Amino acid sequence: MILKTALIQQARCDSAEKNRRETAAAVRQAATEGAQLIVLQELHAGLYFCQTEAPAHFDQAEAIPGPATDFFSQLAAELKVVLVLSLFEKRSAGLYHNTAVVMDVDGRLAGRYRKMHIPDDPGFYEKFYFTPGDLGFEPIQTSVGKLGVLVCWDQWFPEAARLMALAGAEILIYPTAIGWDPTDSTAEKKRQLEAWQTVQRGHAIANGLPLLAVNRCGREAEPDGEGLIDFWGHSFACGPQGEWLGKASETPDTLLVDIDLAQSEQTRRIWPFLRDRRIDAYGDLLKRFRD
Repeated sequence: MILKTALIQQARCDSAEKNRRETAAAVRQAATEGAQLIVLQELHAGLYFCQTEAPAHFDQAEAIPGPATDFFSQLAAELKVVLVLSLFEKRSAGLYHNTAVVMDVDGRLAGRYRKMHIPDDPGFYEKFYFTPGDLGFEPIQTSVGKLGVLVCWDQWFPEAARLMALAGAEILIYPTAIGWDPTDSTAEKKRQLEAWQTVQRGHAIANGLPLLAVNRCGREAEPDGEGLIDFWGHSFACGPQGEWLGKASETPDTLLVDIDLAQSEQTRRIWPFLRDRRIDAYGDLLKRFRD
């Protein structure tokens, strides 16, 4: 089965209405070009607010179901596409998540994934906002297959990709918000970008699965103007042997990629990593560190 996918890479502004309008237009255009599965970047509704710790930003969160899921549900049903969203979820007062949501072709909320690994680094103060996910690593069944949806920081952890694969995921998907400090050297920027690409291609290879990584782009400033992040874009897709299927640049782009879902079966026959795993010897993986 060939699955046409679209990775929508955008720059954001401080107008939620403008952002949603631009996203909807990009989704419509991708659908007219034949995309069956369309993936949006992490926290696509607005600017990446986690550069600072500000309680007022919690006002941006909303319930699921809520206005955003209602809007994109109707859009998915109208266009008959599977749509992967990334939202700031308000679960209850004082309890918030960074949540990916999947809408099926009939507009049904097929499932959600709450980001499990939460970073806390300069410019990425996510632990202030997000409670770690509690839904586990469960693929979401859709009309185009079982989607192993993870989010951004999850992409550095092989355990997350492996658990999705063991649960039957057919594609690994990573909505992302990652960028450079503008003061980083050119060499450092190159190292970071290549590390980001390499680790995810490694997940594809180790699990024999295609992978989609959808990053945002553009320079975003903190509200007080003291800090900046250059979100580097470079969204990409690779196959189950890590082969490049498509790459975006650093600017807004919609990357259309054909995924051959049958290739995973052929790849796993010649590289049977799941068969040869020594599950009897991996107990120490449950320890933080072996002292």
